[in-house]
Amino acid sequence: MIKRRTFTASVLAAIPAVGLMGTVAFAQDLREITFVQPSPSAINSFPVFVAIGEGYFEEEGLKVTVEAINGSGAVLQALSAGQAHFGRPGPGPLIAARSRGVDAVHIYNVAARSNFGIAVQQDSEIQSVEELKGKVIGTGTADGAEVGFARNVMSSVGMTAGEDFEFLTVGDGGPATAAFLSDAISAYSSSTADTAILNQRGMAVRDITPSEFARFFGNGIATLGDTIRDDRELVEAWSRAFARGHAFALDDANRDTVLEHLAAGNPQEGEDKEFQSALFDAVRSKTIPTDDSKHLGWYPEAVWQEWQEALVAGGEIPKALDDLSAAWTNEFAAIGSEAAQ
Repeated sequence: MIKRRTFTASVLAAIPAVGLMGTVAFAQDLREITFVQPSPSAINSFPVFVAIGEGYFEEEGLKVTVEAINGSGAVLQALSAGQAHFGRPGPGPLIAARSRGVDAVHIYNVAARSNFGIAVQQDSEIQSVEELKGKVIGTGTADGAEVGFARNVMSSVGMTAGEDFEFLTVGDGGPATAAFLSDAISAYSSSTADTAILNQRGMAVRDITPSEFARFFGNGIATLGDTIRDDRELVEAWSRAFARGHAFALDDANRDTVLEHLAAGNPQEGEDKEFQSALFDAVRSKTIPTDDSKHLGWYPEAVWQEWQEALVAGGEIPKALDDLSAAWTNEFAAIGSEAAQ
């Protein structure tokens, strides 16, 4: 049982919608699909909740159920087990899953700019990642995207987990704060959202990640290769609705509406309006491609290669994939981008 919290399009929009064939599709005619995300945050998956709230999925004939589970590894397990149609795992875990025979494919680059970083307490003497030699780095999950990201950063300065530093799974929010206060960890590899939450809860932290790692994109939308081959209309429909939700959320004229949709998706995040707004700004800023000539959701091939090299160097996969290009595609992001214009 992977479900922790569920939100459906019908809760947020109960109006008739245009189906895939251009006919009116009422709620009972919508195809039910499941999206799994690696945390309960609606803000981290904001294009999904905006697309639900604006009725974009219903216009494509889809009723989307969102399920929150723990980390990218669990997202990929849910996809491979047929428990979900789409998910939002990180690139590192996806490559690792493919090395084990899981035919998962990234189809939309949500966190086009790195949404992970290595943070230390504000008053820590540590000023650079090189100073983490012999230290413990906390992570939210044991096999999430933040782990692969931190391995990548640390390998860039010649350090290997288990030899030069240690990882410790501490969770997020309160548990991460407790780990800092008890000196169980010296640093914390986390998402933009997790860092913002720590600061909001009074645990002041600062990022020491080298600036060149901004190019390492984070979690994106994934599905299975079989779904792309055998159910292409579904993947295209999802991509159009998702991209429209993304584009709608980037328009500041829609800001109040967007925050309402996100509060409907996760009421707890919406309780503190000021914090919700700041967190949304932080997460949204990471979704803009680093190359402004490219459309939303676009993946840079070179960075996929760098991700893989880091995984091999860190021992997370035994060797490079025979065909890394099979792990991702820009085709559906292009379809979505056209729909969002």
